[in-house]
Amino acid sequence: MDPLALTLIELGAVVFCLGLLARLAGRIGMSPIPLYLVGGLFFGAGGLVKLEGMHEFAHLSSEIGVILLLLMLGLEYTAAELVTGLRRSWKAGVLDLVLNFIPGAGLAVLLGWGLVGAMVMGGVTYISSSGIAAKVITDLGRIGNRETPVVLSILVFEDLAMAVYLPILTATLAGVSFLVGLQTVGISLAVVTVVLVVALRHGHHVSKAVHSENSEVFLLNLLGAALLVAGLAAAMQVSAAVGAFMLGIAISGATAHSATRILEPLRDLFAAIFFVVFGLNTDPSSIPPVLGWALMLAVLTAATKMITGIWAAKRAGIALPGRFRAGAALIARGEFSIVIAGLAVASGVVPHDLAALATAYVLIMAIMGPLAARYVEPAVKMLRRRPAKPRPAARPI
Repeated sequence: MDPLALTLIELGAVVFCLGLLARLAGRIGMSPIPLYLVGGLFFGAGGLVKLEGMHEFAHLSSEIGVILLLLMLGLEYTAAELVTGLRRSWKAGVLDLVLNFIPGAGLAVLLGWGLVGAMVMGGVTYISSSGIAAKVITDLGRIGNRETPVVLSILVFEDLAMAVYLPILTATLAGVSFLVGLQTVGISLAVVTVVLVVALRHGHHVSKAVHSENSEVFLLNLLGAALLVAGLAAAMQVSAAVGAFMLGIAISGATAHSATRILEPLRDLFAAIFFVVFGLNTDPSSIPPVLGWALMLAVLTAATKMITGIWAAKRAGIALPGRFRAGAALIARGEFSIVIAGLAVASGVVPHDLAALATAYVLIMAIMGPLAARYVEPAVKMLRRRPAKPRPAARPI
């Protein structure tokens, strides 16, 4: 068959199936990310159907998906909100980092994947899914709850931590020297600082540069600017994803709201392809050997996220049900974890078993997180209503 025809047929079938999976996820009230990963496992290496014609397009599309994911994440925050959130939540953020990075890193060392594998798996288990958390909070009608700002502050801290972590990870995976690695981190921190200052003082100029009343022009400006900034960031040895994230922060006000609305369908399309491509590159037969480790890691890091949320909400003076709601909202892992694992696997430095473990882990956590958020409050209320057992009467002396 003609290669172009084969690519079009395979791409059309994959995108159509993604639509069916997204519809199914919506009907059962869960994130579509686990279904996208399963779809990739079904069509990928070692799956039931192997796709041969769409590899080049899928690779570029998945890169664009990561850029759009981070750009949209940056659009959700203003520079002032980031600075305020960092001041408010840095203690909880540090606790979150310690409690949730160590389990993944420790397991990687235990499995013999070395310090690079430990750095990758630590990132996979550390970062919560902002997308899933936001969707769960919205779907459950908890936007106005007192614990919601606490959750959002921790998510903001995690996103800022990723702006530092991703360049370090990229330099480590590239095998650069310690001196070059320090230079990369320094450039990244300088870029983040400059963008925050520009966004705080001159964000309206950045917004004006990309804004247009014509939706077609606006879309082209946004997409072109995102790809350009991401490419320049990558050329400077800073993660392309971080470049897109910082551009999103620099765009503010009404322009940011309009950009979110106009980019959302495009983001959903390319992000879905990204998750499928990650699944395509993972052999399903490699998952059963690491499934036990994934389950153990899921239970442990669900507990550590609960501890983080409960502690942060308690410091904010929130009652017991709100503390547990805050912890449960942080459990889900998703897009960022797969981005980290995808970068590592693409570098060829880490073993392919890491991709299998990350896939299984994210599948479990992306399902466990929304379920925990939905049922944690009824469980807490039921425990509080349970009558205390009567104490035995004291024996007469």
